[in-house]
Amino acid sequence: MATTEFGQALRRWRDRVPPEAAGLPSGGQRRAAGLRREELGLLAGISVDYVTRLEQGRAANPSAQVVEALARALRLSGAERAHLFRLAGLAPPGPETVPAYLTSSVQRLLDRLSGTPVAVYDASWTLLVANRPYAALMGDPSGWRGNQRNGVWRHFLGSGGRVRHTTQSQPVFEAALVADLRTASGRYPADQGLRRLIAELRAGSDRFAELWDSGAVGRHEAARKTIDHPQAGALTLDCDVLTVAGSDLRIMIYTAEPGTEDAERLSLITVLGTQTLVEQPRGNRSA
Repeated sequence: MATTEFGQALRRWRDRVPPEAAGLPSGGQRRAAGLRREELGLLAGISVDYVTRLEQGRAANPSAQVVEALARALRLSGAERAHLFRLAGLAPPGPETVPAYLTSSVQRLLDRLSGTPVAVYDASWTLLVANRPYAALMGDPSGWRGNQRNGVWRHFLGSGGRVRHTTQSQPVFEAALVADLRTASGRYPADQGLRRLIAELRAGSDRFAELWDSGAVGRHEAARKTIDHPQAGALTLDCDVLTVAGSDLRIMIYTAEPGTEDAERLSLITVLGTQTLVEQPRGNRSA
């Protein structure tokens, strides 16, 4: 890998991203107009130490997942993203892999919905980016690594999430998750990460294996979901999932009916952010 060139590119692109464009506070004294290393690390989900070593050319062979996360955090264009992959000694992801690139139009949409809980997932339900209101509502995902960022894995093998499921809604939700993963595996059969995810789910979850082997079908539809928030209590919100044509990205948006108690609680959660939240043990929940 051209470590020096890779590090130079990171520094150059980091300097041009204003913190407010990434949903970060811009106050206080800053030596540069762009992102700090710790801010880039936070947005990309990697440690500041690793960002430093990459920029200084002391870390070689970053994974495709790390390069993809850096490209998203730095808001790179398609050509810039491909260049960063090549500097890392990697081939840019092709059409045979699950798309993880946020187009500029999707990024603009996120910017305009900065006060609304929004997250973007790929076709396998791996979380790509979540804005601050979403993190405050559903739990801060900045520390999640690997399969922890995958909603299907979290539901069947992880600790779940804050959405309250009923005996009626849970099987419908699970069938939709499995159906989505089956569709993704058929559309991107060469994606090794997706194949490993499915193998781990089949080996680790009898429920997932049952649904997978039975050919379960389902789909996600707009729904009202009750979320158990550790500080604000239960609130019921409308959840819409929009699919981006051509990229298979899923944009998940939570909204409340204006003038309701749920809207007031959602506003409180958005104001509080993630800094004062205390996580509590959760039962059978999912994001």
